[in-house]
Amino acid sequence: MARERISLYDTTLRDGAQTHGVDFSLEDKWVIVQQLDVLGLDYIEAGYPGANPTDTKFFAEARKLGGAKLTAFGMTKRPGRSISNDPGFQALLAAHADAICLVAKSWDFHVEVALGITLEENIDGIKESVAAIVASGREALLDCEHFFDGYKANPDYALSCAKTAYEAGARWVVLCDTNGGTLPEAVERIVGEAVKHIPGNRLGIHVHNDTDNGVANSLAAVRAGARQIQGTLNGLGERCGNANLTSIIPTLMLKSDYAERFETSVTPEKLRTLTHASRILDEMLNRAPDRHAPYVGESAFAHKGGIHVSAVQKDPRTYEHVPPEAVGNRRKLLVSDQAGRSNILAELDRIGIAVPKDDPRIATLLDVVKQHEAEGYAYEAADASFELLARRMLGNVPQFFEVDSFRVMVERRHNAVGDLVTMSEATVKVRIDGETVMSVGEGNGPVNALDNALRKDLGRYQRFIEDLELVDYKVRILTGGTDAVTRVLIESRDGVGNRWFTVGVSPNIVDASFEALLDSINYKLIRDGAPAP
Repeated sequence: MARERISLYDTTLRDGAQTHGVDFSLEDKWVIVQQLDVLGLDYIEAGYPGANPTDTKFFAEARKLGGAKLTAFGMTKRPGRSISNDPGFQALLAAHADAICLVAKSWDFHVEVALGITLEENIDGIKESVAAIVASGREALLDCEHFFDGYKANPDYALSCAKTAYEAGARWVVLCDTNGGTLPEAVERIVGEAVKHIPGNRLGIHVHNDTDNGVANSLAAVRAGARQIQGTLNGLGERCGNANLTSIIPTLMLKSDYAERFETSVTPEKLRTLTHASRILDEMLNRAPDRHAPYVGESAFAHKGGIHVSAVQKDPRTYEHVPPEAVGNRRKLLVSDQAGRSNILAELDRIGIAVPKDDPRIATLLDVVKQHEAEGYAYEAADASFELLARRMLGNVPQFFEVDSFRVMVERRHNAVGDLVTMSEATVKVRIDGETVMSVGEGNGPVNALDNALRKDLGRYQRFIEDLELVDYKVRILTGGTDAVTRVLIESRDGVGNRWFTVGVSPNIVDASFEALLDSINYKLIRDGAPAP
């Protein structure tokens, strides 16, 4: 039995750009478009020409994609103006795009209050605008904004907006839950009514995630007959975000209820680029990836309890609903105070340390891990520090350099223009190849100053750390009082986007931070193959 086709439409670069704190440059847009094209999306909505200079410039030149249709977004013509006398609409027609997605009101309340026009004028605008796009030779889509709220208020009018677009030649009529407040059972019921008037293979769904039901609502629409899903990578979007294609796509492909009925343009090979695409987007936005994101998160296939790990090693299906490799992710067996020998052995195998299962050092390493975690360390969140600990106990960590001492001074003073500022200065004394090197660094805080001083001059190892960057710094107070024990977790990144975590624990926050900094540098030297002294 032939499977039905689900069309996938990405609006990361338009609707996702409305996320608080997100701003795409022209180059960002093109890189992301290419990544989405590799993933296998059918439509990539790259922006709103005429609305801002970046989007206008993006669509000013023709761009060839592998399989996706490059789509421009815009509004139906302005009320009271002709198509030819509407600059915004003319900017759409001038755009180099394979398809154009228009947005129109489908809630009578919005038509009368927000637009201030009659219901009939709105219908006429939809009809004329869709027809103009079709006449230009491009594929037309219409987003029926606020469709679900509009249907609840006036079902006949909401449906008339959708039917008008369909009859005017729109390839896709997209039903939008713009406010994101509709629940799955209502979405399924209302889409089920819509397919009585418009064929399902011409209906799409576009929902927001304000009740955390974006994925569920999209799948509910598919069950009811819609055959296009609009969403964004990593669920970007204003307020609580849009439906998350990073979760929707693998669900359609890997869950039998959908995989046996439907097919998409994403092949199993392309699906394996999903995790990479997700993290490339976060990297470009300078955001830490969501470690707990379904399918693509670093913790999506992480196992902590010793019993779980033992079972997963026998058969991953015991605690994994899909293979991590299917979405380009990997299994992670965590080392913590709940770990057993299975966790330790599995992690050693992953990082390439070959040790016999009956090696007595494994039991010792496990005891040390549990003791350290009782003191406040958290190796499940700091895999690079665990690797260093394991290598040191198993005797194969080079002593690249040795820190003799460090000192930090904090001074509050007036600067040259009279502003009161607080600055830190750090001095670090390091021995490298038998020679002592002393470096001084300044920073806006003691940790920043220490980092600058430590990485200022590491002799022959300096070239290995030139691209090292600290991207996150977290402090947690583990006990109360002014003598509290502090845990510092540092996330580091290199020039090609690799990330790793290190941890330090001490009653002194500067000492804990320095320990984590040292681990970060030593880990990078080991991973990049720096020569042993």
